[in-house]
Amino acid sequence: MIIRAILTSAIIASVSSMALAQQSGTPEQRAACAPDVRRFCHKLKESDGSDAFLQCFELHRDDLSKRCSDMLKEYGK
Repeated sequence: MIIRAILTSAIIASVSSMALAQQSGTPEQRAACAPDVRRFCHKLKESDGSDAFLQCFELHRDDLSKRCSDMLKEYGK
């Protein structure tokens, strides 16, 4: 459940709507993974769901930033 919150935060941080970005996830979660979403998962849309972003992160696990990787590990992923 927490990983979904992190991924949702990363998704939301990557979209242009600031209103959405203010509604979900902590600033730390958004800051940790948003650059990785933009770098590796930019073709995904919010409507693809958090599972799609989790799969994207899994595909790029070795290339994720330390901040995002550490955040995912902290929540068991």
